[in-house]
Amino acid sequence: MATRYYISLPDPQKARGGTPLSFTSHGAEGFAQELQDALRSDGLFERWRATQDDPDNVDAALGATDPAATVIGKQDDLHIDLIATTSIPGAVFKHRLRLLAGSAWELRDVSAA
Repeated sequence: MATRYYISLPDPQKARGGTPLSFTSHGAEGFAQELQDALRSDGLFERWRATQDDPDNVDAALGATDPAATVIGKQDDLHIDLIATTSIPGAVFKHRLRLLAGSAWELRDVSAA
């Protein structure tokens, strides 16, 4: 069962963070594409896992993927709104967002897709 997440990036500059895992985009479509890629494949998870003290001991469930995940991005004044639709569990979804944006994102709403 898929869930729709409504995300706001109030300050896109802060969402780009300063880590090698952070968002790098400058527009709504780019942020949406990066998040969609992070949900559809395990690339971001694998890069993060490689930075852990004991990569082999990382919970494999955090690497869940959803090849059908979609993310739409929209610029709204100075912030960016993202709508992500995915079957990835909520805890994994939030973990991916923390990797990409640190604490510079807000969960506005959640609904069944």
